[in-house]
Amino acid sequence: MDDHATTTRHLERIRSDGYTILDSVIEPEFVDALVADLHRLEREMTVAPARNRFEGRQTVRIYNLLVYGKLYERIPVHPRILPLVEQVLDAGCLVSSLSSISICADEKPQPLHADDQLIPLPRPHPPIVCNTMWALTDFTDANGATRIIPGSHLRPDTPHYGTAYDTVPAVMPKGSVMIYNGSLWHGGGANRTGARRIGVAMNYCAGWVRQQENQQLGIPREIAAQFDPRLQALVGYSLYNGLIGHIDKTHPVTLLGRQPDDPMAWDLVG
Repeated sequence: MDDHATTTRHLERIRSDGYTILDSVIEPEFVDALVADLHRLEREMTVAPARNRFEGRQTVRIYNLLVYGKLYERIPVHPRILPLVEQVLDAGCLVSSLSSISICADEKPQPLHADDQLIPLPRPHPPIVCNTMWALTDFTDANGATRIIPGSHLRPDTPHYGTAYDTVPAVMPKGSVMIYNGSLWHGGGANRTGARRIGVAMNYCAGWVRQQENQQLGIPREIAAQFDPRLQALVGYSLYNGLIGHIDKTHPVTLLGRQPDDPMAWDLVG
């Protein structure tokens, strides 16, 4: 992770503006490998854009990426990103969803939204969702860089669907990552170029919040059993504060044939 002063600066910006950008932090060969493999998946699965305005009629998305190979297992635990997310939430955070978002030519702006707006809590509130957007191509104003309203995570409401708002583009070079509070108002931009804007949405939530994609049902157990222990914990084979997520007083990681490293809450109090 970056030095303490840099980390502090990023955390302060997330607190005040709702987001920060880490420039060119992902290894170039990793970025290129992800782009190539996403193209492969699109071809093999004949992935097509959705038929609704929110997902985008000219936007190609692939969900549940952790089931498609070792390459994607590196994303949630990236050493330049996860430690910062853990400081926004805490070390008990979970993978909420992992998907690709490729905005194609002639796409219109996505309606602004907050990623946590369906959670019925008064606003503003402490961070319960911390999401990241990985730029696998340059993100520019012209090709659909994510549009944001800095500071909107502190507002007492959420965007009205389809309403136009004044936004700024989160411009960043290939290999960069935007980390943002899930309450930040944002949306994909319009692509006015002939080339794709390719990104990966690596989203996290607090350990006591229900995940956006059901990781335990969406990832076959035999695949999860091969994950690194930290990734197993991130997808939900873990306990929050030694209690939340247990199965009949048993740690869920035992379902993967492994003994837990962390104790149960009642073992701590004696």
